[in-house]
Amino acid sequence: MNELNLETEDRLKDPNYLPPLKRSIPLGIQHVLAMFVGNITVPIIIAGIVGVTPEEKVFLIQVAIFVAGVATLIQTIGVGPLGAKLPIVQGTSFGFLPVSIPLAKTYGLGVLFGGALFAGLVQVCLGAILKKIRHWFPPIVTGVVVLVIGISLMQVALVYAGGGKWLMDNKPELFASGQQLFLSITVLVVTLGVHQFGRGIFATASILIGLIVGYLIAIPMGMVNFSIIANAAWFAFPSPLKFGLSFNFAALLGMGIMALITTIETVGDISGITIGGAGREATDREISGGIMADGAGTVLASFFGALPNTSFSQNVGVIAFTGVMSRHVVTIGAIFLVLAGLIPKLGAIVSAMPQAVLGGASIVMFGMIAAAGVKLLTQEALNRRKMLIVAISLTLGIGLPQVPQFVQYFPTQLAVVMKSGIVPAGIFALVMERILPRGTAEE
Repeated sequence: MNELNLETEDRLKDPNYLPPLKRSIPLGIQHVLAMFVGNITVPIIIAGIVGVTPEEKVFLIQVAIFVAGVATLIQTIGVGPLGAKLPIVQGTSFGFLPVSIPLAKTYGLGVLFGGALFAGLVQVCLGAILKKIRHWFPPIVTGVVVLVIGISLMQVALVYAGGGKWLMDNKPELFASGQQLFLSITVLVVTLGVHQFGRGIFATASILIGLIVGYLIAIPMGMVNFSIIANAAWFAFPSPLKFGLSFNFAALLGMGIMALITTIETVGDISGITIGGAGREATDREISGGIMADGAGTVLASFFGALPNTSFSQNVGVIAFTGVMSRHVVTIGAIFLVLAGLIPKLGAIVSAMPQAVLGGASIVMFGMIAAAGVKLLTQEALNRRKMLIVAISLTLGIGLPQVPQFVQYFPTQLAVVMKSGIVPAGIFALVMERILPRGTAEE
């Protein structure tokens, strides 16, 4: 019996293993539910900033879902050198938002998408040459990046659990109310209980079960907006170049810088997936193909009128929590995303889910990302040199987002980069790893 369990565990760590469909389908949908709200939040924010029509707002949401599905298929299935062929979920990037907002307000969506096209091409080029600089990203560097990603997302998890950012900003008296906390805590308890005491598919799909239970409980509480579902169309195909493509130096510069930043994050995500799901480091081929697919997804997004795409960190947490490494599971989720992009009614059902429900699951998922970072860092003994790298990188990565005034006199683009936390942590870890002298014993 023990040998059978070991064999099953080994297969679950294999990206090419396809679990039975009765397990694969709910596991794939679980990945979609984990990223869905985050994927549509960015286009909603941009739509509000630019002041588009309601129809254009629906379009931006629809193409964000559709492109995320297609970009994820590129990652999981692979197209030539593109794609890591790992369970990587692609979605609309929050990282580009601080640059996207001023560009969209000043120049319009056409310039924004032109800059995104350039950023995607930059990433494709970086992925193509990454094999030559792969040694720049040892576990001490990728571990710091993954850990800071997890820590930075913990705040997002609590915002979701309290009811969402809109509620926090516009109706603070209702944020983290008894209703919101009851929902999020219920999802958290159900998810942990099913994971620990369930068997087979119930244990691995514990996040999905928690989300479904939370959704069903929210209905009689009057917290599900059914008008979103009723008003959604049954079928709509995204129209390429709806907002056009324009090119502006400020957009090319800002988006080009963000492409470099996103590459560092993607390296961290890929490393987090392989260490959390399979207990190993990512290969050169996986890193290179993953980053190239990341860029290709952003190029595709710019043509369809969607914002830049990137690997989604919350799904790294799903893999670490469930232990299911199958890329085919994520492929099933990607197909669901494509269908949801073509059939807005499906997407509306998921988007109507209260954010407090997602928050309960996010507490688990985002914490698991940080845990994967710790696992990466401790792969090798932390001598004094490595502890110094971790100490300074984490101080900047965690501290700068808490004290953004520290960089208030920096040039605007540089300040945006530094305040992200993830970027300064990754860059300082990388630079210190390269320049700090190595002692004979590295005490």
